[in-house]
Amino acid sequence: MPYGEVMARLAFLGTPEMAVAPLRALTGAGHDVALVVTRPDKRRGRGGYTTPSPVKAAALELGIPVTHELAEIAHAGVELGVVVAYGRIIPAVVLEKVPLVNLHFSLLPRWRGAAPLERAILAGDRETGVCLMKIEEGLDTGPVYARRAIPLDDDITLQQLRARLVELGCDLLLAALADGVDHLPAPESQVGEPTIAERITSEDLQLDWSQPAGQVHRVVRLGRAWTTFRGKRLTVLEVTVDVARAQPGGALRPGAMVGAAVVTGDGVVQLIRVKPESRSPMSADEWLRGVRPENGERLGTD
Repeated sequence: MPYGEVMARLAFLGTPEMAVAPLRALTGAGHDVALVVTRPDKRRGRGGYTTPSPVKAAALELGIPVTHELAEIAHAGVELGVVVAYGRIIPAVVLEKVPLVNLHFSLLPRWRGAAPLERAILAGDRETGVCLMKIEEGLDTGPVYARRAIPLDDDITLQQLRARLVELGCDLLLAALADGVDHLPAPESQVGEPTIAERITSEDLQLDWSQPAGQVHRVVRLGRAWTTFRGKRLTVLEVTVDVARAQPGGALRPGAMVGAAVVTGDGVVQLIRVKPESRSPMSADEWLRGVRPENGERLGTD
């Protein structure tokens, strides 16, 4: 076993794809995951078909019982519940019966809440990380067993950052449980000014071309940034930043295009990849050949 011979009997609570790797890591290390709790199947499409969460699909593949009812972990005979992106607040009645830990993707108390990675990118944080914390009734307020920090550079996308922190979190989780639940590290209270990571909305993802180029780039790095062009939505998938470059074609208003260059509040971003409404992703050059914008025609004016 990579982290020792003492194995724990666990419940696992998680829902999205990013929680699958920690589940597999626990079972791969020999821990007895007796029960998986996940969110209910989602109904998709006109036929009313339902789709299981990624965690449910992985659990069924691994032969682990699955439930959508939180209360069932109290009867599973587990020592500990491990929570990774479950998507619900754990009620006090459950916490009274089973101790729970949470793998949280920020350096607490910074970015408590639903979207810590997105908020760290948008805020221009210089570092982020992952914490293993004890769950209390409050929102991510519990003491921290262990943490790992990494630099947050100006180019990493949300998808890349998530993958890196999931890998780091798996290692952190296995190390903390290496000698069993009874030998978890002593948790330490969070220190510092808390910030709350509110859920990302469509409004957060709408590009404001009057913002600095670096801020525009941060929104694009989240993966679903959008603007409009001639009354239709345009998803901006990738840009490069050149704050030192003078505005093309003289003093143009934010959002104005000259070729693939778009004016921002303090410089220029270059469109690299976009997705027009009802179309597949394409290079910006391919899109421009189709729409043929006039010099100075603006994005985001509709």
